[in-house]
Amino acid sequence: MSEDPSPAADSNTDPRTDADDLTHTTDEGDVQMVDVGDKPDSERRAVAAGEIRLQSSTIEAIRDDQIGKGDVLATARVGAIQAVKHTWETIPMCHQIPITNVDTEFSLSEDRVELEVAVETTGKTGCEMEALEGVTTGLNVVWDMVKAVEKDDEGQYPETGIENVRVVTKEKHRK
Repeated sequence: MSEDPSPAADSNTDPRTDADDLTHTTDEGDVQMVDVGDKPDSERRAVAAGEIRLQSSTIEAIRDDQIGKGDVLATARVGAIQAVKHTWETIPMCHQIPITNVDTEFSLSEDRVELEVAVETTGKTGCEMEALEGVTTGLNVVWDMVKAVEKDDEGQYPETGIENVRVVTKEKHRK
């Protein structure tokens, strides 16, 4: 196996691994919250998405509101929004930010529920972690709501899976 001669392969020149560029660590290597106090406020928006793979019979039961625990998507929407608002409590170095808007959009296909969460704020730091938390929690709520019909005879979930969670877009506009 040959070594890659590009500068990115050399940890001494790769800015992604230069300890001086790490914003969440002190010079001694201790973790810290980034000081954003001197940054100007900006209008910010982040969109994240993900999906949960389910049996087609489960998708039909969601569409027909036949899940015993109640309205799956309405409950998942509430969970996603709550998660957005509480991100700073679950991600250790995340700032508490003023959330100005949260939009959730679900779409159902034959074998999955897709969720997109858009978060908006005006502040000194971005909101992509909030959008990601909204997606993962919203999808976890879907799983919780449908787990009784997704389990196989051994109590396992061979066809169920949360996948493809990602930040779709991130925007920042100076005020």
